[in-house]
Amino acid sequence: MAWSRKIANLFWLWTIIGTLWAWFIPGSFTWFVTETVPFTSIKLTAVGLGIIMLGMGLTLSFDDLKRALGMPRAALIGIVAQFAIMPFLGWALATLFGLEDDLKLGLILVSCCPGGTASNVVSYLARANVALSVLMTMCSTLLAIVLTPYLTKGYAALAVPMNVDAVGMVVTMVTIVLVPVLAGVFLNRTLPADIRQVVSVFSPLVSIAVIVLIVGGIVGVSKERISEHFGVLLLAVFLLHLVGFLFGYLWARLFRVGELECRTVSIEVGMQNSGLGTVLAHTHFPLQLGAAATCAISAVCHCLIGSILASIWRAREPAEDGPAPDS
Repeated sequence: MAWSRKIANLFWLWTIIGTLWAWFIPGSFTWFVTETVPFTSIKLTAVGLGIIMLGMGLTLSFDDLKRALGMPRAALIGIVAQFAIMPFLGWALATLFGLEDDLKLGLILVSCCPGGTASNVVSYLARANVALSVLMTMCSTLLAIVLTPYLTKGYAALAVPMNVDAVGMVVTMVTIVLVPVLAGVFLNRTLPADIRQVVSVFSPLVSIAVIVLIVGGIVGVSKERISEHFGVLLLAVFLLHLVGFLFGYLWARLFRVGELECRTVSIEVGMQNSGLGTVLAHTHFPLQLGAAATCAISAVCHCLIGSILASIWRAREPAEDGPAPDS
């Protein structure tokens, strides 16, 4: 429905509003990261991220998963960039700016995360290849189940004197990413068409609401830590995403793919799944408040850059240089 798409397209605005709200009235959001599901020890943040991944799965079919196994050339180019460029940038910037250990860890962690579902919206707004964007998000999310923990462990070992439990992170990723996505794919196949239609309308809105709650909650809880290092932290995170967008585009150009695919790769590389990074930081590094706070700031930065870039590209008609081979 048109109204649902219009609301979803303003995800960047909701993220900014939620962040500012959480900054001035933390209690409105902190409950989401401090409380658990009643009568259990399961964090609300983990459930929220699971709901987002379930929504992603509900938009996919088993044919989509089969297609992912035969990853088209453009998608492969983008995913290699995702897990090669961004983790290196995260480590390099964390080291260059001399961030404190918990902030370094957060920057490295979010840089090792896969592309986020918000990138699909930005790809649509930028007149990029939306189908490729969705495919890249799905593939990078599935690969991240193993790559994110071990890339984080490897780069963190170079920057901070703390041990990263990669195996524990893999277990978390399976629980809050793989299982919900597969459950969503199964439901997509079994649910009646009219119910799937309703889900397709409301799923993006629920995902946006959960992301805002996660980001706002972490900002509220980590307000003092963010205030201490606001300038240098904001600059480091902003540069991570800005350079990610730039290098993603140039990387795709290097392989001579079409303009639409270059835009898509740029967006997918520049926009990380900050919500996932925040939950992983909150779950596995609860005493390192700066780690989760860095991931939360990341969500605001890449939303802003992505939205500005989308508005620029939307005003510029793509050059007629033909589609990328096998994309």
